[in-house]
Amino acid sequence: MAGAPYLGEMTVTNSKLDKAVEASLEAAGQRYTRARRAVVGTLAGADGPLSAGELHARMSGSVPLSSVYRTVGVLEEVGILVPHFGVKGLTRYELAEWISGHHHHLVCVECGNVDDVGIPADLEATIREVVGAIAARASFDPVGHVLEIEGRCSRCS
Repeated sequence: MAGAPYLGEMTVTNSKLDKAVEASLEAAGQRYTRARRAVVGTLAGADGPLSAGELHARMSGSVPLSSVYRTVGVLEEVGILVPHFGVKGLTRYELAEWISGHHHHLVCVECGNVDDVGIPADLEATIREVVGAIAARASFDPVGHVLEIEGRCSRCS
């Protein structure tokens, strides 16, 4: 696609994603800059959340690391990115559920890798029931949930 920013091995071609992100940024008085497009496009093509350093590396240095940090801060503040605070204090970011869809994570306690994992509808229904039961015991009204399963990935086992 002519004019699309190059992001290492991928080119942003998802105009629906770009339009949704651009609308959210505009509503917050922000612009959809080249660096923001690069971060969103890179995360859209990732298998799980990425740290600022991992984003920078995947973008082959096309966006300075300092700009990556500023960019994830703005995108998080606007609600486009969600931080995940992982093992060893490393924060990784991913697109918010309203963009990427509902999913959960497998977190390696050895290397810190985080992989997205989809759960079949029947198991997701069971998770919602458990969340509802826990919340009811605390007189809490749940609006969503996040499941992170910690363990060792196949590389670290």
